Amino acid sequence: MSSLPSAPFERVVLIVLDSCGCGSAPDAARYGDTGANTLGHIGERLGGLQLPHLESLGLGNVTPIAGLAKVAAPRGGFGRMRERSLGKDTTTGHWELAGLDVQHEFPTFPQGFPAEMMARFSQQTGRGVLGNKPASGTAILDELGPAHLRTGSLIVYTSGDSVFQIAAHEEVVPLAELYRACEVARKLCDEVNVSRVIARPFVGTPGSFRRTYNRRDYAMPPPEPTVLSRIADSGRPVVGIGKIWDIFAGHGLTGNIHTEGNTDGLRLTLEALEQTERGLLFVNLVDFDMLYGHRRDPVGYGRALTEFDAFLPSLFAKLGPRDLVLLTADHGNDPTWPGTDHTREDVPLLAFTRTAPAPTRADLGLRDGFFDVAQTLCDAFALPAWPRGKSVLPHLLPS
Repeated sequence: MSSLPSAPFERVVLIVLDSCGCGSAPDAARYGDTGANTLGHIGERLGGLQLPHLESLGLGNVTPIAGLAKVAAPRGGFGRMRERSLGKDTTTGHWELAGLDVQHEFPTFPQGFPAEMMARFSQQTGRGVLGNKPASGTAILDELGPAHLRTGSLIVYTSGDSVFQIAAHEEVVPLAELYRACEVARKLCDEVNVSRVIARPFVGTPGSFRRTYNRRDYAMPPPEPTVLSRIADSGRPVVGIGKIWDIFAGHGLTGNIHTEGNTDGLRLTLEALEQTERGLLFVNLVDFDMLYGHRRDPVGYGRALTEFDAFLPSLFAKLGPRDLVLLTADHGNDPTWPGTDHTREDVPLLAFTRTAPAPTRADLGLRDGFFDVAQTLCDAFALPAWPRGKSVLPHLLPS
């Protein structure tokens, strides 16, 4: 529960390294993920990772990662969080970080979407449909992209997540029309509680198709207000960087910054720090998941981790005395695991300010719920206690 009398922080940066899990959760067997370990297996596959700044924050203390040592005096608090919500979905992971406990699983469609639903979608969009099955986003472009170019029919596919994805070549289906098709699909998906509709535009020619960063997500709105709304209602800016606005359907956010991958997201985060003196910057770095986890590319994933590690000194340099940074993830996506879907894993939590915590208090332990982040945000801004979760601030602030 929150007990801090005044706001110790003016600004919080919450960065989600999308899919950077740190070991299978106790209920991973339910999802076929016993033994998955995104960070651990990447380190093994690459013969060790060199991430000196994440190491200094205590990432190697959270879980064994080849190449990373445990440090005796980390410059931040370190721990791992265990998801309480059901599933291993982007939406539920982010919603739980923002304070919710989602005890219903969004439906999945391993046999494709119902024929009646697809007939309505085709009639309302005026285009045919190709696919309508679970698939990898890159493989289905190779399989059905040529037919799409010939016919103009939309490529529809799903995955192990509750998602309705629509792929279309940008020269065949203009972006505005693709987004309208997603709005049609969103209304149809509301009837069956599908978590997200995703526009997946691509370019190129057969054999060299490439998805673009004109992706757009159309999520169900959260079933109840999140901590984002509480922060915004207090008069503080709540700025989403990356796909945060889409995940929350704009609820509780006061600003939205579109990004084109991790490199762009890191750059725009530093720019936002220059322009936003108070409030919450909520960042999602999508490439870990989209480009490397789903595509089962541990080498690319390792490069992305190295890039993020190299960014950290620039972030450290921007921090003022009343800034707090929280680094975490929303689920796992072990690139060495069978299939192409997310993995049910715990996630790391690294929390730091300009001042390192006392070494005896740096271990945040195992957090029972991602919503400890929401409670921490309430304490950081001296807002009323959130209904669930336990703040990590006592580990970071002077006693």
